Amino acid sequence: MRIVTWNINSLRLRLPLLAEVIRHLAPDVICLQETKVPDPLFPEKALAELGYPYFVRKGMKGYNGVAILSRYPLVASEDTPDWCEKGDCRHVAATIATDSGPVEIHDFYVPAGGDIPDPEANPKYAHKLAFVDEVTAWFANHHKTRSVIVGDLNIAPLEHDVWSHKQLLDVVSHTPPETTRLNAWLETGFVDAMRHFVPPGEKLYTWWSYRNRDWSASNRGRRLDHVWITPDLKPSLTGMTVVREARDWASPSDHVPVVVDLAV
Repeated sequence: MRIVTWNINSLRLRLPLLAEVIRHLAPDVICLQETKVPDPLFPEKALAELGYPYFVRKGMKGYNGVAILSRYPLVASEDTPDWCEKGDCRHVAATIATDSGPVEIHDFYVPAGGDIPDPEANPKYAHKLAFVDEVTAWFANHHKTRSVIVGDLNIAPLEHDVWSHKQLLDVVSHTPPETTRLNAWLETGFVDAMRHFVPPGEKLYTWWSYRNRDWSASNRGRRLDHVWITPDLKPSLTGMTVVREARDWASPSDHVPVVVDLAV
């Protein structure tokens, strides 16, 4: 099973780029974040024509939004909370059948957190910390098997997940309150599938700012997008790719797709 996760930064705007992803990567499952489309306007006909007639989604106008697209039937997970009681469309989950048994996939878009790393001065940062705390507590009490978490988690937890650990320690996405929390969430029962293939001592990025014109030369990236699996799926891991070249496509997202292959 090939899973792609991608913060597409507007599904309807970048539908042609999604078609390129499908043409080049042929995923079985696509998990999108920042779809920015309310459910009644979700382009299900266009996605079916691309080979993905099955989907679960939560969307709203102009902001946030998540979707799981699949070549094969999905069963939506109904027990996921409304995180922080905001109804802001940041998580969707579904189960897909495989030859070795069902796999549950969770697709998350964690709040970005604004610019000021102070929960008292910045409500967006406070929301981000509260969101991760709440999700961590939920997974700690809902132990999962044969499960995958993917998405734009908006935190780069490790030293080499950012271009400069020292310079970004007080920059939102790499502050200790965020990285400590993300690692605690991971430790509720998951394995970092990307770092299974790329050791923690090597640089690994999935996001490069729009503000940097020559993003590739400067390479001031961050790993904000993640794929985690439960330990029982670790023997099934067969490959991982960060599709870096997608950052150079016409009208790109500032995130690039991440691919993980599982022999299930």
